[in-house]
Amino acid sequence: MFFNPSRDEARNFLFESWRKRRSAEILMPLEDLAAQLIEKHPEYFSFFEDPEKYLDRDYSPEQGEANPFLHLMMHLTIEEQISIDQPPGIRAHFVRLTRQFESEHDAQHRMMECLSEMIWQAQRNKTQPDAAVYLECLSDS
Repeated sequence: MFFNPSRDEARNFLFESWRKRRSAEILMPLEDLAAQLIEKHPEYFSFFEDPEKYLDRDYSPEQGEANPFLHLMMHLTIEEQISIDQPPGIRAHFVRLTRQFESEHDAQHRMMECLSEMIWQAQRNKTQPDAAVYLECLSDS
């Protein structure tokens, strides 16, 4: 089954994962991973502690606003890619970048830049995302 949540579903998933963590409730594995990622981003705590304020908010890169929801969902995407080594070779890039940056988290941030580049090129060219673009960017890192 393909999981393709809407913007609100993805945001509510993050809100609920954080709420459960803060309430010491049992989390499903993916919720636990999401909560762990939020914990690594204390600059986003206020977003996840006030769902009503931030559920519908839009973020504009042109105004220098980082989208905490997009950032965390990209972390989740990269975690999944690493766990299944998809696209093939992604895990080796992660290991290499972790050594280079001496931090798994910083390695993922570099990977995020390449993932964003692949998505941007696909949108610009009106094509499907091309894993070769992603892997080439990672190779240049």
